[in-house]
Amino acid sequence: MTIEHSSWLPFSLETFYLPLALFVLSTAGTPGPNNVILTATGAQFGYWRTLPAVYGIILGMASQIALVAAGLGVLFQQWPLFHQMLKLAGAAYLIWLAWKIFTSGAMAEGAADQQPITLVQAALFQYLNPKAWVMSLSMVSAFSVSGEAYWLSVVQILLVAFVVMSFTQNAWAGFGSTIGRFLTHEKSRLQFNSVMALLTAGSVYFVLV
Repeated sequence: MTIEHSSWLPFSLETFYLPLALFVLSTAGTPGPNNVILTATGAQFGYWRTLPAVYGIILGMASQIALVAAGLGVLFQQWPLFHQMLKLAGAAYLIWLAWKIFTSGAMAEGAADQQPITLVQAALFQYLNPKAWVMSLSMVSAFSVSGEAYWLSVVQILLVAFVVMSFTQNAWAGFGSTIGRFLTHEKSRLQFNSVMALLTAGSVYFVLV
């Protein structure tokens, strides 16, 4: 259900910006596939080399919100099989990613022949990430404004999501990077990678339910 609004401006801080920001904070900031990936990548490769993944996630989400606003979300209602196929593809990707994390090298900044997840890979992953779809569908349905201000409200949603996610995703990358500084021994780093791999694989449950 979209919010009824009779004028283009202003959007209320109390009824639009604050609830939207809190929604993004509570969804993008809590544990999930994206944040497990950022934590593992930050620990393995350091904060700066994790930034492409950070902004790949943010830009991927932004493109997803825009497509949902343009009507892509209707596909899930008309063709439920399409949604199930995305779930299965997302689950397969998470299992592959868990294996990659589990078998990753133990060097402090990543093995020489390994590379962190790229901006494009992180962006495309959002289309296989059910939590990202739930966020996008919920934001557009709950916070978009009906009528002539519809696309202006979508732009406001994109801006708020970008600002809040810039904070949350960078925080998770920084968290992983901080942990990585304490993983100075090969055994401890391999144990950490094992835990991250298990968490990534475990998130498949939430993809399929």
